Amino acid sequence: MTEIWRLDGVDLDRLDRLASRIALNLKTGDVVTLSGPLGAGKTTLARTLVGHFDGQSEVPSPTFGLVQRYDTPRLALSHCDFYRLNEGELEELGLDDALADGALLIEWPERAAGWLPQDRLDIVLDETGEAGTRRLVLTGRGNWASRLHRLQALAGFLEGTAFAEADAWYLQGDASARGYARLVQPDRRAVLMNAPRQPDGPPIRDGKPYSALVHLAEDVTPFVAVAEALRARGFSAPKIEAFDLEKGFIVLEDFGDAVFKSAMERGTGQGVLWSKAVDVLLALSELPPGPALPIQGHGAYVLPRFDAEAMLIEASLIVEWLWPAAHGRDLPDSVRREFETLWRPHLERAAEADPGWVLRDFHSPNLMYLPEREGIRSVGLLDFQDALYGPLAYDLVSLLQDARLDVPEALERAELDRYCAARTARGGAFSSDDFRTLYATLGAQRNSKILGIFARLAKRDGKRAYLAHMPRVARYLERDLAHPGLADLRDFYAREFPAADDLPPRSL
Repeated sequence: MTEIWRLDGVDLDRLDRLASRIALNLKTGDVVTLSGPLGAGKTTLARTLVGHFDGQSEVPSPTFGLVQRYDTPRLALSHCDFYRLNEGELEELGLDDALADGALLIEWPERAAGWLPQDRLDIVLDETGEAGTRRLVLTGRGNWASRLHRLQALAGFLEGTAFAEADAWYLQGDASARGYARLVQPDRRAVLMNAPRQPDGPPIRDGKPYSALVHLAEDVTPFVAVAEALRARGFSAPKIEAFDLEKGFIVLEDFGDAVFKSAMERGTGQGVLWSKAVDVLLALSELPPGPALPIQGHGAYVLPRFDAEAMLIEASLIVEWLWPAAHGRDLPDSVRREFETLWRPHLERAAEADPGWVLRDFHSPNLMYLPEREGIRSVGLLDFQDALYGPLAYDLVSLLQDARLDVPEALERAELDRYCAARTARGGAFSSDDFRTLYATLGAQRNSKILGIFARLAKRDGKRAYLAHMPRVARYLERDLAHPGLADLRDFYAREFPAADDLPPRSL
């Protein structure tokens, strides 16, 4: 399978932009070949690609050393020039080892034709006769065919925006399939979200995949709709500069790099930041979502309901992934049934209680500190494409029991008390006691889900860095289960799961 993309009249500026877009897509194990006659610009393109990984201005030619390696924060990048490759030297270069932790850029690849993998990106350059311009033919082979098709679509999308000539710099994303880049021009910058529609996973219940059962976003439509709705209500969601719902591209406002953790490292107190975030949640409780969220030029989007079945399926991740790891055997049907029987009445009550916005991932990695803005606008909101209509307590527990960094129990209690006092002072049907029960219930549900996700990321996907967060999340879970209204769940968890100090299990 192949995909071909032809470009004519490519000058140095356009070559640099192309390199920046290719750099966004490179990952460990990739091979990019650069072919063409002497002087066609192979080394220029290779140097530009390397520069978009480590920012080096001087990238020497590897002609005599054959391979020049660059250890960048994302991956190791090896620039190969095989013009002077002699017979028998290829085996001594360790190319297979280089691919194990990085990517290869290969000039004169025809001299290593017998080694080249089937999955690769081939780039052929040639001068066009016009001063300073080149003709390029990019061919994606194997798994690079679909990736090159996506790259071409991305370039076409950007051509229709105010950022057509922007440089693109990779931004570290989350555990999802979305990709991000910072778009930089001399007078402005923005963030590119690259979120192709994901294929459905295997059906797990009622013929539906996990994503459908728990109402995860399938495309960028919810992000655009929710962003506009939040901005209309006075919150600092990113302004949408351009979007393509069908292809899954968004250019959005760049809030910078001051996520809450970074702001803390720069001297802003955790209590200050968390208090501002609680103020946002208090404001959200007064400004509920409408029945449908408008999208300019498109049909309205309706927030899914956070129903009890979705909550139960999420919580069940702990028995599906952590239980087998802790016990060293498959999960028995009897344990699964008991888990669901205990949880269901709690979640059916929670699903009907105190409804409003559920942004769903309202925690430190998705909150930005914007001190130049006033009031609730000083907190920038990100990653809300999975938003739901459901119990307001969910986002509060997401914030006050942050999975990625410690929230002192005293700070959690103080902000929970302040939230309840503020809503009680408004009058109406709000009950502090009922809300605290709801808070504990949703905390136990959310932390069960997170422990299951972290176990799955480690076991199935090899992402072991998440294991470091498991003891923290388990301590939060123990706090939640201490609530008198969750005594039946507390007994089950004490019997079936390790204590926080015994996580993660050795089998992970």
